[in-house]
Amino acid sequence: MRAQDLASVITAVFIIGMVWFRTRMHYLHRGGLKLRRAGRLYFAAVLVVLAAGWFAAPPIGRSMWPGTGDSTIMRLLWFLATYYLFIIVHRALQSRRIEVFGTSEPP
Repeated sequence: MRAQDLASVITAVFIIGMVWFRTRMHYLHRGGLKLRRAGRLYFAAVLVVLAAGWFAAPPIGRSMWPGTGDSTIMRLLWFLATYYLFIIVHRALQSRRIEVFGTSEPP
């Protein structure tokens, strides 16, 4: 694995952790929390968007800046944009009273 790819993998894992911690922070006032069905879908979507960025960001970067051979910067930008996108997604879920974490599954 190239060093650039390793940096991208570390960044992707870091972003997943940041999305998890930021989302979980909104539910700290409650006791033992479990990931609800909506939460499982939410984090599955995070993984899908990050995986899409792994493959889509390099060609997008080359089309925007021809002659650049390094895809790491575009991947890092995609991963950062994913973090901010899922802040908006979580706020949309909250506005609809859909919880990502909860004490039990609703009936």
